[in-house]
Amino acid sequence: MLSLKKLFGKDEKFFDLLEAGADEARSSVQLFGQYLQAHSKGTGTAVSTDEFAQARRKEKRLRHQMTEELGRTFVTPLEREDIEALSFALYRIPKQVEKIVERIEIYPGKLPVATFTRQAELMLQAADAVVFMVKQLRGGTSMDKIQEASDRLQQAEGEADKVMIALLKDLYHGPCDAKELVILQKTFEMVEQAVDRCRNAGNIVVQIVLKHS
Repeated sequence: MLSLKKLFGKDEKFFDLLEAGADEARSSVQLFGQYLQAHSKGTGTAVSTDEFAQARRKEKRLRHQMTEELGRTFVTPLEREDIEALSFALYRIPKQVEKIVERIEIYPGKLPVATFTRQAELMLQAADAVVFMVKQLRGGTSMDKIQEASDRLQQAEGEADKVMIALLKDLYHGPCDAKELVILQKTFEMVEQAVDRCRNAGNIVVQIVLKHS
């Protein structure tokens, strides 16, 4: 049984910041799902692009605060590189989601929302797994629990790869002109990369747990 809480002592600020970062990352993914639903109903303005920028800025502030806390802490319970790596990995999730929305916003035709639905679901599954894994660190956890969540994360990432390939196959054999094809292809790839970002964050949690097990 691992107890990182003992390593941190009574100061839980690092747990607070990492959990907040994981929550913000998931919130940006949830917002993306709402964004797609709004577009499918023809109410695209229901979720503005500014909201994605705000989510990314919140994550950036948390990361900046983490850097400040590390600077004020003489002895850290985990290797500084691990804390910074996880903080940065969490930041990259809302940043990637914001990039996806920016790309969708410049799509010249009617957005084929249905094609993104399954990808959005897998993004959320991956983000949920990351939140679970990060929050397990606070009270101590067993490797079994972390591994189960990691398996769910890897499964979501693997299925996201398959979904992207299927979408690209349909795209290449569809009626899109060259311009639309290029934009959609890149967007499909970017959404799949968002799942990869979640996987990367989860992998860092696994590495931290292994180091202290």
